[in-house]
Amino acid sequence: SGDVVSAGSSTVFPLAEAMVARFQDEGFSGQITVDSIGSGGGFERFCVEGETDVSNASRGIKASEVESCQAIGRDPIEIRVGTDALAIVVSKDNDFVTGASLEELALIFGPAETWADVNPDWPAEPIQRFIPGTDSGTFDFFVEEVFDENEEPILNASNTQLSEDDNVLVQGVLGSPYAIGFFGYAYYVENEDALTILDVEGVEATAESVDAGDYPLARPLFIYSTASIMQEKPQVASFINFYLSYVNEEIGDVGYFPANPEALESAKQACLDAMGQ
Repeated sequence: SGDVVSAGSSTVFPLAEAMVARFQDEGFSGQITVDSIGSGGGFERFCVEGETDVSNASRGIKASEVESCQAIGRDPIEIRVGTDALAIVVSKDNDFVTGASLEELALIFGPAETWADVNPDWPAEPIQRFIPGTDSGTFDFFVEEVFDENEEPILNASNTQLSEDDNVLVQGVLGSPYAIGFFGYAYYVENEDALTILDVEGVEATAESVDAGDYPLARPLFIYSTASIMQEKPQVASFINFYLSYVNEEIGDVGYFPANPEALESAKQACLDAMGQ
């Protein structure tokens, strides 16, 4: 019983929802809330306001966020729960692009005005861009990998709509054959009948390519809590233990990929250490 409060990454959100549903199905009678507000927003609520028990994140916690946590007496524990492949998508109506290099992605989501500016074989039609908001770990990861951490080109690009709601991005991409967007793989899986996922550097996002580290835009997924929270609220410790015990049975259905066994074992050990076991 009791309550568990979590918030953060929109990418981790569908996985968190699946784990909450299973936890409740198997007998938890308390209340669990999961808010989708972006990784940055989640750390703000966890480390500054101290309002949540669990912070969902599609990127690692920053040093400045750890400092904010410690300033309110929280020492965050990083718990790896899975792996995401960031999906670069166009609508099924797009008949000219099936893949892109990282260099081409930097043009597509940066200074290029039309598709022909990237590749003369592509139409001279304006690129319509749909991207996650700046509070999103997905945005941070993309900027890090494609723009070498310089967010100016993507924020200055024309015809760009930002949203923390991945479903808004999906609808935007579906609206035009000249639109493109990116978000967590699970949102592609939900809409794969209407969307085309692009190969990146000639590599398709699959369980094998992600596990082997071949797909360039794969990244870890995390949840964070603290030893003091888990000790003071045993329902939080129970939920995290349950999460780690059964996440690999749920993660494929959600549309993500399992963390490697070593990372999962390390996360389990960190939780046992936090509970003094």
